[in-house]
Amino acid sequence: PSAPVERLKVLRGHIAAEPASASQPSAKRPPANNDVMIVAATRTPVCKGKRGAFKELPGDVLLTPCIEQVLKQSGCPPGAVGDVAIGTVLPPGAVGATQARIACLLAGLPKEVPVRTVNRQCASGLQSIADIGNQIATGAIDVGIAGGMETMSQYPMTFDGVMNDAAFEHPMAKGCYMTMGQTSEEVAARYGIDRLKQDTFAAQSHSKADTALRKGLFLEEITPVFVDGVKINKDEGVRPGTTAEKLAKLKPSFQEDGTTTAGNSSQVSDGAAAVLLASRAACKRLGFKVLGRLHSFVAVGVEPAVMGIGPAEAIPVAVERAGLSLGDIDVFEINEAFASQAVYCAEKLGLPNSKVNPTGGAIALGHPLGCTGSRMTAT
Repeated sequence: PSAPVERLKVLRGHIAAEPASASQPSAKRPPANNDVMIVAATRTPVCKGKRGAFKELPGDVLLTPCIEQVLKQSGCPPGAVGDVAIGTVLPPGAVGATQARIACLLAGLPKEVPVRTVNRQCASGLQSIADIGNQIATGAIDVGIAGGMETMSQYPMTFDGVMNDAAFEHPMAKGCYMTMGQTSEEVAARYGIDRLKQDTFAAQSHSKADTALRKGLFLEEITPVFVDGVKINKDEGVRPGTTAEKLAKLKPSFQEDGTTTAGNSSQVSDGAAAVLLASRAACKRLGFKVLGRLHSFVAVGVEPAVMGIGPAEAIPVAVERAGLSLGDIDVFEINEAFASQAVYCAEKLGLPNSKVNPTGGAIALGHPLGCTGSRMTAT
């Protein structure tokens, strides 16, 4: 049949096969043709910013092999991809969008496949997945690629804009001008997350990641990158033998009497990741094997001064919308921007340590901002 006729068949299927309802949680309703399925996911190694293997590489060099790999893993025809969304935070102007477009073309996607960048700060790589998922759920596309990239070696975390004096008079808005480190100190002080808790959590992150590395648990999710003929296939930030006692010797980084240090904060890093998603109907039609299903996504705003507590507010809502409970979830991947906020989120939700980032998080692996959400999905 012609493409329009085939498209009408798909759309009729979306309507006929138990369409999703806002009042019908995803996990409790029968399978539907427009269910959002995760088909393939991969990431580069995460390398140290400014001194690691990727320090001189543009983002498109990291993203290209990830897109190539999800196409290969899934067996997806490049022309079947309806849209691409890539999370990236730091590149100025049109740099990020240009790099994303270049990566798509170099990876073999036809020129007709559009691409855009997404910036939701540390959640950009996760927001890209949600955006593509929403397009699939509504029938706008059948197959899409989400992902993220960040080269923090080349684009530092700075604010070059003009400050608004009125914001400093607003009890909430003034927090927007705090540095990320300052917000970590605010979380620690406000919620009683002491230095020992932070250092202990950080040491556990390294221990978990080191164990995962030694067991080869990251091998399947990592797509190697070749730099000057050298194969880079291992995360650089993990420090075996890290202990809370060793971390306790580090000086505070953001205020003299503070508790946030270089050792209990996420690392400045470079990396990229990609995730291929498709509707259930497209998976059947194209013969895709399925890794998982996207049940829900929630973004919740919090006070800017304690921005890192967002997961504690968003996770319960996302789980409830999916028709599940916290006890139903086996693994929680919570971004470790700082140990202070990660500890707070785990304690607030009552999560056992064994369920939180079981193969380590951003403190050990690194945190290339726009990439991390997609990296966590691949992990």
